[in-house]
Amino acid sequence: MKHTRNNYVILLQIILLLSLNFYLSSSSSTPKSSIVFTTLGRSRYNFDIYTLPIFTTKSSASISNHHQELKVTDGISVNFNGHFPINSTSIFSLLNQPNSPPSPTTNIQLIYVTERNGSFNIYFDSVHDSLSRPGSRSALELRVPGRVQVPLLGVNENERVSMKDRPSLVGEHVVYVSTHQNSGVARTSWAAVYSTHILTGSTRRLTPFGVADFSPAVSPSGVFTAVASYGEEGWSGDVEELRTDIYVFLTRDGSDRVKVVEHGGWPSWVDDRTIYFHRRDDDDGWWSVYKAVLPREGRVDTESVVVERVTPPSLHVFTPATSPGNHEFIVVATRRPGSDYRHIEIFDLKNKEFKEVTRFVSPHSHHLNPFISPDGTRVGYHKCRGGENGGNERGGGRILLLENLKIPEHEISLFRIDGSFPSFSPAGNRIAYLADLDAGYLYVVDHDGSNKKLVHKGMAFTTAWDHVRKGVIYTTIGPNFASERTKVDIISINVDDPELSYKKLTQGGENNAFPSPSPDGKWIVFRSGRSGHKNLYIMDAEEGEIGGIRRLTEGPWSDTMCNWSPDGEWIAFSSDRENPGSGSFEIFMMHPNGTGLHKVIQSGIGGRANHPWFSPDGKSIVFTSDYGGVSAEPISNPHHYQPYGEIFIAKIDGSDIRRLTHNSYEDGTPTWGPMFLSPVDVAEPTSEPKCLFQDCHWLNI
Repeated sequence: MKHTRNNYVILLQIILLLSLNFYLSSSSSTPKSSIVFTTLGRSRYNFDIYTLPIFTTKSSASISNHHQELKVTDGISVNFNGHFPINSTSIFSLLNQPNSPPSPTTNIQLIYVTERNGSFNIYFDSVHDSLSRPGSRSALELRVPGRVQVPLLGVNENERVSMKDRPSLVGEHVVYVSTHQNSGVARTSWAAVYSTHILTGSTRRLTPFGVADFSPAVSPSGVFTAVASYGEEGWSGDVEELRTDIYVFLTRDGSDRVKVVEHGGWPSWVDDRTIYFHRRDDDDGWWSVYKAVLPREGRVDTESVVVERVTPPSLHVFTPATSPGNHEFIVVATRRPGSDYRHIEIFDLKNKEFKEVTRFVSPHSHHLNPFISPDGTRVGYHKCRGGENGGNERGGGRILLLENLKIPEHEISLFRIDGSFPSFSPAGNRIAYLADLDAGYLYVVDHDGSNKKLVHKGMAFTTAWDHVRKGVIYTTIGPNFASERTKVDIISINVDDPELSYKKLTQGGENNAFPSPSPDGKWIVFRSGRSGHKNLYIMDAEEGEIGGIRRLTEGPWSDTMCNWSPDGEWIAFSSDRENPGSGSFEIFMMHPNGTGLHKVIQSGIGGRANHPWFSPDGKSIVFTSDYGGVSAEPISNPHHYQPYGEIFIAKIDGSDIRRLTHNSYEDGTPTWGPMFLSPVDVAEPTSEPKCLFQDCHWLNI
């Protein structure tokens, strides 16, 4: 018996030793590190959901008192795309909440999307209606004991990193868009509609595989769901209107799916046979709201559905909202000629008249994606909190310099920076970046947000640290997205020099950009348009091109966004060389001596893969790509030059592509540093106004 026990002890020691060796080898093969990237304007959104009462008479509907605007959500993170549940009284018993209201009239109840805690979720909030009286303050300010706030997607669902969008409550289920399942096809959207049981977390996919669905709306009975969908055609790269069609299917399981409208988006039901939707007219170019009436008997298809235009041209009208059985008015978002802002308006269906709503409340703010209460007495929408121009409410005038995002890669911490073109110092303890609000001014800051220092004023883009000469940063001065002959040059800056010594490294200014130094500090690879085409060159790191330069690539295409590997063996870059001028970019690699050229990443036919950056161990790259397609209707969001583009990582041979970000924004310019930053937000004081984003630039008046 004693020998047996000793054998067990020896066996246990062997197992522990093997486990330790495995842990150490695993840890050494995947050292912890950090990725920082930028999202156009996202750090300034600060959306909350607001509501106003609607006053109705037999002949019209209007806002009775514009001072009764109530902020429903709590001022934390970004809250948007709300929905007033049809049967809201049952949710209290469903969620086992002891402080349920005595009647549905005493509370405003809301389901919405929130991005708090570094990930998307869907929340339910209940706020006392008494707060909407004139002079009252928000529930957040009053700290109302009766406020109820519950995440509707549980832990298991929340662990699936994904974007969530446009939720509805149907009995014990929440119906919504999620991007957590890979479409399996490059440049095909991951957006699909799901139904999750609130109590059990059991989730069913309602969208067929191989199809992308957006903007779901559940009919008043809960039987049907309408979506904007690509159908079988897929995404063609549209960045303005997706040219979706509207499909209807059974909410319970996604079956009996049928196309009811060609060319339409953002459906909204009045009854189980009437849908309002928006689209841009092919003839006059105005966005307008249309009505589709489905037949009550017989076959339902695009031939049997009657479609008519509801709102007139001469202004843009989109994202319609309806309430069950209400055929008297709808609520819409508009962009009127002469206005720079998106506003909410009531449209009288009988008299064909608009009645402005939010312009009287906050004329210089954008108001997005309205929704109406089931009884038609309230309109909701989201906008930036804190006054007409967003204010500086959160954190007493603070903004997130680095916002941490949850990802499944535990050895990597991921951050969104309030700027663009970030890069890590060789030790990973400092970050250089361009502040977008300062017209491309270059800053250096410690990884914890301290010791922020302005090192260059004026238009600049791209940053890269020298690996040998401490404190030396390379950047590009001049306009971005410029032609080959535009005056753009590369400079070096010693940011540790009290005098901030500058040196111009390129001559002639023919779009010299995207410098990346070799790990031995001797050379810089960069792109230049000096030949009439954007190709890659290598020059002396200290003296610039006057100290030595050679051409690395040559051809009538654009090679750009280059990055030198940590071991010095490879240069990764983006190029349209397989289809010059098409706008389609892929990622290639080659040796610094010009040999070994091969393609690493292709984002589907016509796709884009840009801004490659090597991992600190040189075994992987991070890049931005439309590999995951587009995740929401672009018009439902603020402006993004490219309403697609997520952050991905892959091995340097192009295998094992993994998606890190899920949203409907434009993510780009990632960098990968050797230090594992603590996965918490980093805030910084600011006196700058928030919410300086613009409406979609392509919404031309």
